[in-house]
Amino acid sequence: MAWAGEKPKQLLLISFDGAGSNGLWARSRQIASKANARFTYFLSCTLVIDRARAKSYQGPHQKAGRSNIGFAQTREEALARLDHIWQAHREGHEIASHTCGHFDGKDWTEQDWRTEMQNFRRVLTDAWGDLGAEKDEPDGWRAFVSGISGFRAPYLSTSEALNTAERAEGFAYDGSGISKGPTLPAARDGVLNFGLPLIPEGPENRRIIAMDYNLFIRHSAGIDNPSRAAEFEERAYSAFRAAFDEQYAGDRIPLQIGFHFVEMNGGAYWRAMERLVTDVCSLPDVGCVTYGEAIEALRERRAVPAQVRSGL
Repeated sequence: MAWAGEKPKQLLLISFDGAGSNGLWARSRQIASKANARFTYFLSCTLVIDRARAKSYQGPHQKAGRSNIGFAQTREEALARLDHIWQAHREGHEIASHTCGHFDGKDWTEQDWRTEMQNFRRVLTDAWGDLGAEKDEPDGWRAFVSGISGFRAPYLSTSEALNTAERAEGFAYDGSGISKGPTLPAARDGVLNFGLPLIPEGPENRRIIAMDYNLFIRHSAGIDNPSRAAEFEERAYSAFRAAFDEQYAGDRIPLQIGFHFVEMNGGAYWRAMERLVTDVCSLPDVGCVTYGEAIEALRERRAVPAQVRSGL
């Protein structure tokens, strides 16, 4: 790819699916603050519903009160999570949707997807009041929820019905795709579709989705093995850094790497992520940004259609 004039900033997009553990909320925000980074959190909304009110939520084709990732165990846990969400928003991070109950929607209709998207906005909009904390709801909370413009499907399970539903529900971008390597997002009917890239990893440089869960499966077959955490951390860091360096020295296509709020293999992948952002995010020609900020930057480069909204 040839850019007109000097090379643009290298963009690094770090995202987290689920956004559950309050301890990892605190840790991620601290990492970002130290590294001059901003993250995107794909939030699952059942995590702001306390277990006692689980049946207030019903996903498409599911019984009321069912969720693949559970609920907040207590009211206090849910309120602490809401505070992290709001503080992260104030710090410049982006909150996006990962639906509510984390169901696989590959066979859902457009209406099924829209129902779950509407569940997400309803639950998040009314979360403070539903927890009996109306007086603690921050000024601007409802406008913030209304402005959420990013979406990632659980299990990265996409369909044409999903894209149609996203457009109808006002989402600006989808982060559910997978691409052969770092690529620019492609617009479909006004929705930008991003793809997590396949990157070389390990002694044989076999390609793998740039996401912690996929590394977890490859490294230890999905069975936690903290005794090899240092080895797995080094492999992950080396893969992340090599993928970054290739773009930094080359076409400067934004690099996306995905994580979860789970410390797999003794926290190896989170430590690799922390090392990466610490090493690169302070460089003058690097921007560790949210998806919304990346869309703005790409629009300025005329690398995405001008009519696609950023959601900022």
